Amino acid sequence: QAVSTFEGSFPNRPIPPEMVVRNQKKQDQLTEKRMVILDPAKCKPNMPAWTYFKKHQMQCGKECITVNSATKTIKIWENACAACLNRAKRCPGDAAKIVKLPSNLTTDITHQYGPNAFKLHGLPMPRAGQVLGMLGCNGTGKSTALNILAGSLKPNLGCFDNPPTWSDITKHYRGSDLQNYFTLLLEDKLKVSVKPQLDQNYVKALTGRKVGDLVAESDERGCGEPLLRDMDLLHLLDREVQVLSGGEVQRLAIALAVMADANVYMFDEATSFLDVRQRLKATEVIRSLVSGDIVANDPKYVIVVEHDLAVLDFMSDFIHCLYGEPGCYGVVTKRAGLRNGINNFLNGYIPAENMRFRAEALHFKVCQTSAAEVKELGLGVDSDAKVGWREYPAMTKTLVSEEQASSFTLHVEGGSFSDAEVIGLMGENGTGKTTYLQMLAGLHDTPIAPTEENGDRSYDCVPVSLSGMGITISYKRQDYAPKYRRYTKTVRELFERNLQAAFQDSLFKLFVMRPLRIEEMMDLTVSTLSGGELQRLAITVCLGTPAMVYLIDEPSAGLDCEQRVIVAKVIKRWVVSHLGRTCFVIEHDCLMMSALADRMILFTGTPGVETTAQSPSSVSDGFNSFLRILDVTFRRDPCTYRPRINKPHSIKDREQKAAGMYYLMDADDEDDE
Repeated sequence: QAVSTFEGSFPNRPIPPEMVVRNQKKQDQLTEKRMVILDPAKCKPNMPAWTYFKKHQMQCGKECITVNSATKTIKIWENACAACLNRAKRCPGDAAKIVKLPSNLTTDITHQYGPNAFKLHGLPMPRAGQVLGMLGCNGTGKSTALNILAGSLKPNLGCFDNPPTWSDITKHYRGSDLQNYFTLLLEDKLKVSVKPQLDQNYVKALTGRKVGDLVAESDERGCGEPLLRDMDLLHLLDREVQVLSGGEVQRLAIALAVMADANVYMFDEATSFLDVRQRLKATEVIRSLVSGDIVANDPKYVIVVEHDLAVLDFMSDFIHCLYGEPGCYGVVTKRAGLRNGINNFLNGYIPAENMRFRAEALHFKVCQTSAAEVKELGLGVDSDAKVGWREYPAMTKTLVSEEQASSFTLHVEGGSFSDAEVIGLMGENGTGKTTYLQMLAGLHDTPIAPTEENGDRSYDCVPVSLSGMGITISYKRQDYAPKYRRYTKTVRELFERNLQAAFQDSLFKLFVMRPLRIEEMMDLTVSTLSGGELQRLAITVCLGTPAMVYLIDEPSAGLDCEQRVIVAKVIKRWVVSHLGRTCFVIEHDCLMMSALADRMILFTGTPGVETTAQSPSSVSDGFNSFLRILDVTFRRDPCTYRPRINKPHSIKDREQKAAGMYYLMDADDEDDE
């Protein structure tokens, strides 16, 4: 019961608890800060937003909204009155966005790109001889922080009109690790090597160059041959960069960054497009930069940005989390240990700063009950109107490449699938996972020429083809981007054309569109969407297409760590719980696979030559078999149940290998930090 009292006639009467809460909310509203973000592309002269703001400027008698015709800019004051904020909220074309800032945010502004533009609070503090990890959603300032630490962007401390000098900046960070870092950077004592985030510009800049020539030019440390062997690049030396696959370009970019003789190494999303074995090998290469021999002679700063939480946990020594509103503001938290830092981010609450930035916590629990056991327990949906229990025979498929005069053989063991389950496909790159999914989709069925008796077109289906079984499918390809890049209409028009039933379904909007934040993209042109937005759109289109079986190829590519968890829950909730359908998913992120799969198909063999797709097994058996091949052990965090990689030759690693439990399903209560 509250101890506060009324003032006046009843000094001893206690205030009801609901009134205390109401008063606290009013006090929070008084101290709340808001910022207005303007979209420059929609605020140009003669556009609806420009005309709207020009009409409403200075209507309150203050300069809350100003339109400068000379510089062709619009500015909304940070401390604008409530009336002007409401006017900005009603701006046509969604050119203005009102964002609430946390009332207890005390971290100073490190950099702001301009008035009504993105701003970053705080900055990561690297430490020589250790690997600093950065974890946060897309659009919260990770790349901005890397650019500042690399020296390519000068922080303005929020004073974009009158930027401070470097002397003022070093004084601002006096007493912290950043003071020494910026001092060395200004004295040209730090050479920075950056592995940028892969995009079209990176490959375009290297078009026509051979891998061997790039390696010869970049090898300043004399580690070329062993590094190329570790990154599996020796057989690519005579190839040009533009013909390499995404994973090969990623491994080349890591190798080129490590070969530089630098003091600071930065890796922005170093494991995208890589399979699990390649991710672990890339982690070993990056951690070798802070190994004992190198640190003793010349300490190195290593900074990594990564969305695969298992790899980030294995790669880093400590971590900085970033939270905020994507595209509006970002806040860098204080340095924390790996276990506590990642768990705090997943819980959405930073205890050291008393800051809650997400309403719901994210947890990972593996489903160990198969669909058959669910049906025996009477917990499944009615199977009469569903796929039922389907078995497929063993088969072999050989693909011949006439250009390279080579062939690839995929052996498929017999197995089965049923309603209301997610089957995960896991293995190294080149082991035939996408080929297997294409066979399920019927893309390898051979058309039969129509005869005079039967004019209908028919196909000679492979044994595992779902089309041959009379089952409808919805397929989200791995290379979906080129198709959407050619679509010049809006997302709303795409849905109205292709997803009429789902677009009008209130449950589809609740279970799929709202968690994936599709409604924010409705009026955007499809061809202008970013990689992560296109991925979420492709997943939504796949799930919104009526089908009996859903085929999804690498749904986590281009998504940040939080979005990956949301996508896994969306697929599980919509396909399994609501529709009671079957879903086949290819995924390299062990954390996402553990949250998604009910059973697993493991792909083994020689990549690109001859491989085998094993029969579906339980998640624990599948992970144990796969991790035994990689000679790596996983344990589970007791708080969030996320998988964590054991350090090689550690006590936990040796115990699990001796027991044959490479993937420990039970949570580990021991704290290793």
